[in-house]
Amino acid sequence: MSLQRSSATPLALAWAALIVYASLYPFSDWRALPAAAPLEWLVLPWRRYWGGFDVTANLLGYLPLGALLFGALVRSGLPWLRALLLALAGGAALSLAMEELQNFLPQRVPSAKDLTLNSAGTLLGALLAAALHRGGWVEHWQATRERWFISSSAGALALLLLWPVGLLFPPPVPLGLGHAIARLPALAAQLLEGSSMAPLVDEWLPGFSERVPSLRLLSPAAETLAIALGLLAPCLLAFSVAQAGWRRLVLPLGAALLGFGATTLSTALNFGPEHMLAWQTRAVAPALVLGLLAAAACAWLPRRAAAGLGLVVLTALITLVAQAPADPYYADSLQSWEQGRFIRFHGVAQWVGWLWPYAAMLYLLRRVSVARDIG
Repeated sequence: MSLQRSSATPLALAWAALIVYASLYPFSDWRALPAAAPLEWLVLPWRRYWGGFDVTANLLGYLPLGALLFGALVRSGLPWLRALLLALAGGAALSLAMEELQNFLPQRVPSAKDLTLNSAGTLLGALLAAALHRGGWVEHWQATRERWFISSSAGALALLLLWPVGLLFPPPVPLGLGHAIARLPALAAQLLEGSSMAPLVDEWLPGFSERVPSLRLLSPAAETLAIALGLLAPCLLAFSVAQAGWRRLVLPLGAALLGFGATTLSTALNFGPEHMLAWQTRAVAPALVLGLLAAAACAWLPRRAAAGLGLVVLTALITLVAQAPADPYYADSLQSWEQGRFIRFHGVAQWVGWLWPYAAMLYLLRRVSVARDIG
């Protein structure tokens, strides 16, 4: 089995990219260092004051990377022990690079303790994956995957696993990923602030804002449609690589449970466990039912037709979400995520939520254009 056929490969690359973003955020005020400064932090005493959250974040942040790297390497044909050592080396090298680059960011402090915890997290993840591999669970997963999905489904499975991650960053509409267009002007101004391009941006942004749809409260029907499309989109993505049969009827139920759980968790993190269901408006229940019924009706479509319809659904979803305003709860959620401890997860979930529909569209375009494995 080749490396490209394993969903662990794109997931490992995506997780590494998210680690890079989270480690170097906010990517501003870079500074030069004296010649003696690089790697000097390795011999400095460990910081005395450390909270449990910091330990957990550094340890668990690299655990999935270790597991995914091991899975990708084993699926490429390497012996399990060599894959374990290479996964550990890869995670440790990435952590070392991130800590060294943090030397150039005044808001970040490199630490040998961070490197140790990140490497330990990588090793723990690789060991867990190795235990599953030695116990035959990888082969069991592969057999299950072949019963449910076609062989060239790694990219779709990676996107499906990233979908609930994007929902952890609060969208303006439940399940409404892709809310990037309305925030592009502010993002461009922030990135180019103080540069020679800033005056040009100031002149161009008003014209751009006029072309962005005016943000107004979505009607109940539009909100219901947006939520239903938000559920239908990952279902059609799954149908584009799913085997034909009764199992396709189970996939929408799994998507609904994942979406419900991720949105509930996001609300609990922002407003407390006692308010974890506050995101459920009057439109949510009928929208979920509508989305499930539409997914059931599409379950018997050929894979090419499911991919084509998925492109239409994602386009409609992005259009509706772009018109959704930031209500007070959404604005309060953003403030919570962009301050304090949530800053560690801000970039990860935010960018996944913004870019997931576009990445899914690119994947579905490829599925439509490739004749192999399309039914």
